[in-house]
This record gives sequence, structure tokens and C-alpha cells, in this order.
Amino acid sequence: MKSRSVLAALVFATVLIPALTADWPQWRGPHFNGSNPAAKGLAVEWTSDTNVVWKAKLPSWSAATPAVWGDTVFVTSAEEGFDSPAQQARRGRGRGPRPGPGGGPPPAASDRNDKILLLALNRADGSIQWNRTIGDGNRVYRKQNLSSPSPITDGKHVWVMTGGGQFSCYDMNGERVWSRNIQQDYGRFGLNHGYASTPRLHMGRLYVQVLHGMKTDDPSYVFAVDPRTGETLWKVDRPTDAIAESPDDYSTPLIITARGKEQLVVSGGDYVTGHDLDNGAELWRMGGFNPGNERFYRTIASSIHIADTIFTPSTRGNPFIAFKAGGEGWMDESAKVWENAYGADVPTPTTDGQRVFVVNDRGILNVLDAKTGELVVERLRLEPGTYSSSPLLADGKLYATNEEGTTTVIDVDGGYEILGANRLDSHTLASPIAVGGQIFIRTADFLYCIAPD
Repeated sequence: MKSRSVLAALVFATVLIPALTADWPQWRGPHFNGSNPAAKGLAVEWTSDTNVVWKAKLPSWSAATPAVWGDTVFVTSAEEGFDSPAQQARRGRGRGPRPGPGGGPPPAASDRNDKILLLALNRADGSIQWNRTIGDGNRVYRKQNLSSPSPITDGKHVWVMTGGGQFSCYDMNGERVWSRNIQQDYGRFGLNHGYASTPRLHMGRLYVQVLHGMKTDDPSYVFAVDPRTGETLWKVDRPTDAIAESPDDYSTPLIITARGKEQLVVSGGDYVTGHDLDNGAELWRMGGFNPGNERFYRTIASSIHIADTIFTPSTRGNPFIAFKAGGEGWMDESAKVWENAYGADVPTPTTDGQRVFVVNDRGILNVLDAKTGELVVERLRLEPGTYSSSPLLADGKLYATNEEGTTTVIDVDGGYEILGANRLDSHTLASPIAVGGQIFIRTADFLYCIAPD
């Protein structure tokens, strides 16, 4: 019986190796850095009607990135009932539910369609295969709602977290395997703008971080979950002396190999920490990301890595620090590889292993030498607008989408020429992704599948 259990665990683990696939299994893709070298022959020009394989109407807007495995595309969504940030701004209402019929008062909470949804779409034509309610009580926090965490899949199951803490697993047919609520288990989330981190799937475990402090005195924490059962394998506090809003973090953890051993890397709350995968114990800690001890240094962009070098942006992109991981205890300045002010506040950078591509919130592209931090390309202006989504690197090109739904395409292997600026229909917060010869872009209204004719 013991040998059978070990064999079953090994079989389950073998299907949890998304980095070896050409799919887009979770937030930031197969290599967890926003790149997909396996995607080829991608479109450089499109409109809402040209070079569109299909577009699928979605229930409402979300900042969540789609996940793609084989013939299935997974997206999370809030149900219709709350306007997108762009719609709120146009109405001058700030945030909250839209008015009732005829411009009257908004509907009562009990009358609102405020569910959080997980949809599975057919990749061939965009038809909805199934639609499941994964949470309720939707709320809007400026540029996000409770559907912000992205879905995760290994081709056998799909896992999803909501901003309300409902954590669930479904099979590929939409049958629920397990569900639990993290806030019920470990206390209310205390982030100023709501919970939005996506869990990380790696080798038979899900890793979850809850870094908060603006609206709670409870400690931040990190835990590992058995993806088959939803049971917690270990949980550790992740202390910080960050003040006010600075403990709040909206990123997703990394897995790196340092000194021959895999480690979990958690960034946010003024620090980056490395943790033992088996028990969560903190192995090392790197500081310097809030040198002025600012009160409102919440972090949004995730770290990326090349081998054991970690690249971590801070609030407003300054400082942007590259450092060697894998030390012990408190790491000092000697761990730094370089430091500059060319990071981004919201978009997560991407890399090809030699260069680091940073699109800041104002639509400025800086390309850095990964080893030195020196500028390869400085201040290349993209299509004007605000950029909240993270750039895609694929097929020798960089794709960067602004909130107005326009994607600038840059040839990064042939002189950094801007190849096109392609406008879609509506407000866009989700990051573009690429699988095979297709690009997927999720706007407030539609999910687009884009490919050249």
C-alpha cells in the first residue's frame, strides 16, 4: 500500500511540471517570467475585426490573466453588476455598483449579480464549455475586483483563488474536487485594495502568500497546499517591520534553485525572503526595497529571476534591485548585483535570460542588460496611456497593452522597431499571453483569440 501511495504521488507530480510545456498554465506563463519561446508566427497587426480567430463575450471585467492548456482556455470573471474602472471614471462615480434602471439608486446587495465565476472556453471557437460560481460578494477596489487572481492548470485540474479567499479545485469537466475559504481558516485579509495574489503551482504543491497589514494587525503568512485535497501542508508567519500600507503586496511567489536546492521566494512588505519548500522555514532575507521607510510602499509587480539572480521592483519602480539569492539569514549589500531606478510600479518585467524588459506605468520601455543593469534601450515611448498589464515576450517581439486596449508590438530582436499599435474595444487590465501561434487578450468585454490570416 505504501509503494502504491508513493507511485500515485509521483504520477500526480509528473503532470505538475508546467515549465516543460508550450501552454500558458498560470500567471506569467510556462517559465513564470512573461515569456513563451515556443509561441511562433504571432500577429503584429489586428483590430477588433481583423486577424481575430474569435472573440467571446465575458460576463464582466477582470484583471486576471487567462490560462491555456491544450484545447481549453480558463478565465475568471466577476458577474455583471459592477462597472469597470474606466466606466466609473467616465461617469465620475469613483467606485461601486452601477445605478439601477433609469438612472435610479443602485440595487440592494441582495439583488445584485455579484458572483465570481470560472469559465472554461473551447480554444477552437471561443464557445463556453462550462461556467462555475467560485465565490460571491464581489467588491471593487480601484483597478481590481474579487476575480483578480488568475487561474492555474496542469491539464488535469484547474485551481482558482478569489479575492474573498475562496480557494477551489475543479477537474477539466468543471466538477469541483475541493473548496475552502482562506479567510475563514486564517482570518480576514487586511490589504488596503483587496487580495489579488495568484497561488504558484510547482511539483505537486500550491504555494500561497498573504502579505497584508494596512487594515489588520494579524501577521502576514505563507503556506503550502496539497493540490489533490486542498489541505495545508505547512504554514509560517512572514514577519515585517513595514508600516502603514507598506506591508501590503499583490504579487505571486517564485521558485528558484540556489546552491543546488529549490526555494520559494516571496517578495513584498519591504523585503524578499527565501523559504524551504518542505516546511516553509525562512532561509534568508534581503532588504533595501523601501530605503526611506515610506508609509505607502505597497508592492504590486512580481519579482522575476534568471537562475539564482532575482530582479525585484519596488513601489514606483525605485529602487529596482538585482541580487544573488541563496544566502543565509540577513543578506547584506554584497548580495546585490546591481541597483537602479528603472523598475515599474504595476507591470511585472519580462526577460529572455539576457535582457530585462521593463514597461512602466506611463508606457515607457527600458531594456536592461541582466548582468549589469545598464540600459540597452532607454525610454522608448509606446502608445500613450496608462499601463497596468504586464508585457508579453514571444516570437522575438514584445507585446505591451495599455488600459485603453491598445497593444504596442516591438521587434526586440531586430532593432527595437515599433511594428504596430493595435486597438481593441474596451478597457484592459489583464496581460496578453501567447500559445502556439495565437495571442489571447482579455478586455473588459471580450476575450480575443488573435492570429494572422
